[in-house]
Amino acid sequence: MSEKNIDDVTKRINELYHKKEKEGLTPEEEAERKELHKKFLENFRAGFKQQIEDMVILDKNGKEVTSEKAKKAQRKKGLRKD
Repeated sequence: MSEKNIDDVTKRINELYHKKEKEGLTPEEEAERKELHKKFLENFRAGFKQQIEDMVILDKNGKEVTSEKAKKAQRKKGLRKD
């Protein structure tokens, strides 16, 4: 999802939240809110997973201690050559 698209989703979620607090939502608006929330969470989880998979962890001596699972994901993406 593009950054512009996610900004639009976030803006609409906030609009629906404020409407819900003031006057309540119609069943259609509630369904829209749930769908937008689902899209937002999918995007958040994908971004978080990307950050974790791309992370390289070093101990205090500078030795890499990245997990094997992360290394495997990095190799699959072509980010590692070992």
